[in-house]
Amino acid sequence: MSQAYGEGGPAGTEKINTEIVTLSRFLSEEQVKHKEATGDFTLLCHALQFSFKSIAYYIRRASLINLSGLAGSSNTTGDEQKKLDVIGHDLFVAAMRSCGRVRVLVSEEEEEAIVFDSPNARYAVACDPIDGSSNLDAGVSVGTIFGIYRLDEGSKGTKEDLLRPGTDLVAAGFTMYGASAQLVMTMQGGAVNGFTMDNALGEFILTHPDMKMPKKRAIYSCNEGNSKYWEEPVKEWVESLKQADKPYSARYIGSMVADAYRTLLYGGIFAYPADKKSPKGKLRILYECGPMAMIFEQ
Repeated sequence: MSQAYGEGGPAGTEKINTEIVTLSRFLSEEQVKHKEATGDFTLLCHALQFSFKSIAYYIRRASLINLSGLAGSSNTTGDEQKKLDVIGHDLFVAAMRSCGRVRVLVSEEEEEAIVFDSPNARYAVACDPIDGSSNLDAGVSVGTIFGIYRLDEGSKGTKEDLLRPGTDLVAAGFTMYGASAQLVMTMQGGAVNGFTMDNALGEFILTHPDMKMPKKRAIYSCNEGNSKYWEEPVKEWVESLKQADKPYSARYIGSMVADAYRTLLYGGIFAYPADKKSPKGKLRILYECGPMAMIFEQ
């Protein structure tokens, strides 16, 4: 590893790593490991990172350029859309279309699957462009969640290409937009790696290689404001965490990406159980549960 010293020479100064691994370099090195690779997946990931950078930019400037507040419409699941929901969706669609490697895109902000005029494309993508957007105006961390499937041989590109089990995902990840933009992604059979956006360089830098969730940490994360509507077994389980010999600490942000990222770093439990108001739960399998499960299981 190459190192340099800050101002004043080596005495009493912090060593600076000059062997920086950017996301672009990381993807290129991963591609070389697979002789069968065509470069299509790498190009798709470059398009993804451009959309993350763009969304991060607009979130940072939202209050300055009148992008806070509601857009006056709702999405496919009935949530009121923020202005940034719409912009994030449009940025994502443009990036996936322009890369030419995505045939089908499903977004939380669009009723129907989007089929691109890219007949030779080999991938389908599911995404929630800005998860937790109800927190945007308060400056709370939000994020983008994505999952990537490879099209079956002979597929012409339909929504059925995404109506598959999460175990079919070839890659998944999320980007959290907070004090800095943090990208976490994994590929089938590989490690989970974390990247931090360096705004000065305009690059995602590998800062958390081979991430592993700590096996034990007494933290639980759930919206106890819904406890009135929980089923009795759920109430009993949460109460057991509080009454343990070493009671669990409660941490809940209200943005799934932020809560998941903290859980990945520090350990613990995140839950959003079904209740009497939402018997099937509120988390969406396609672009929330599936991608997150792949990250945590890897």
